[in-house]
Amino acid sequence: MPRRQGYALLIALVTSTVVLVAAVAFGTTLLSGPRSTPRPPAETQAAARNPAAPATSGGTWVATWTSAPVRAEPGTENGFPGSTIRNVVHTSIGGEVARITLSNLFGAAPLLVDQATVNTRPVTFKGSSTVTVAAGGRVVSDPVAVPVAPDSDLQVSLRTPQGGGPVTYHPNSHQTSYLVDGRGTFATTNWRYLTAVDVRSERRHGAIVTLGDSLTAGSGSTTDANARWPDVLADRLRGRYGIANAGIAGNRIAGIGGGTGGQSATDRLDRDVLSVAGARTVVIALGINDVQQYPQETDPQRVVDGLRALTDRAHARGLTVIGATLTPFEGYRTWTPQRNAVRLAVNEQIRSGTVFDAYVDFDAAVRDPAAPNRVLPAYDSGDHLHFNDDGYRALGDHVDLKPPARAGAPRTDEL
Repeated sequence: MPRRQGYALLIALVTSTVVLVAAVAFGTTLLSGPRSTPRPPAETQAAARNPAAPATSGGTWVATWTSAPVRAEPGTENGFPGSTIRNVVHTSIGGEVARITLSNLFGAAPLLVDQATVNTRPVTFKGSSTVTVAAGGRVVSDPVAVPVAPDSDLQVSLRTPQGGGPVTYHPNSHQTSYLVDGRGTFATTNWRYLTAVDVRSERRHGAIVTLGDSLTAGSGSTTDANARWPDVLADRLRGRYGIANAGIAGNRIAGIGGGTGGQSATDRLDRDVLSVAGARTVVIALGINDVQQYPQETDPQRVVDGLRALTDRAHARGLTVIGATLTPFEGYRTWTPQRNAVRLAVNEQIRSGTVFDAYVDFDAAVRDPAAPNRVLPAYDSGDHLHFNDDGYRALGDHVDLKPPARAGAPRTDEL
């Protein structure tokens, strides 16, 4: 797929242990708040991925792709016995050695996989081609020597000879994958069991995790176009940093809403962000579902407090935290002036520079100048909440990662 053209983007790694210090700006001055704790050594971040990784792995692992497990797939109480699951994923960075992570988080029984491949290369688990993933558990494979190209599709296949459901999955992936059984081959947009692909390469500098909702997962974007805003950001980075997409449609900062947004960000932060291989920075793009989805949060301070709590936990693990303002949704079925007022109040605090280390103004990137509580029609997918490919490109193009002048100093978006 041709790379999208974006503005120049510079990332600095500034600490004695080469940990990323980033600031983000979009058409405005940025103020970065003080860090709550010192950053730990880079080795701490590598170890956080999975302490049970094979001792022979060596080097530094960096995520090239991730997907957050959402829930148990309906109708799969018996799993997919005698089937092969072909997950197609799109990479952000390349490498010469890979490993995969399988999750049975929502399974009620052990999951048996008797064959796994990455682009047809056999994968082993502690030296065996067969692995059993406990109900509620996950496993990381041994390293496999396989060329992984940046910005390319990768096929990870798993054969499940027995039942073992229900299946842990991520629906509405906006990517075509396949299920092969005795009846034939069937296309699907579900990712099943696979939650991470990591690569090992000394030339890579770490990963940026995007923690968000449907706007990060890419709802409204074209299937197989890889047009989500994290994909746009990955293209602009040109394979220098991994992008780990931890977006879940309907996701909230805290609690469970009326949709199907999986576990809240508060509950899944450790699993979906802090344990990502090579994580250095997290971009938090959450809050709109807390405002508009039942049960609606009516106090903007509670939304901000939830964002600050996520920031504090990420700081404690040495990550830089970038936040995004909440985008317009007038015209969507849940919009009211009162809920919009909550959104605007949250954005005011984000722009004050007291919630995150830095922020990106997604609101300003996509709002209609003539009706600022609405999405610009050229970016609207049609429901007045989600974006089309051009809208997601606008978000990805307006993320600028820059070295700070000094802690607490203003920054501009000029390179």
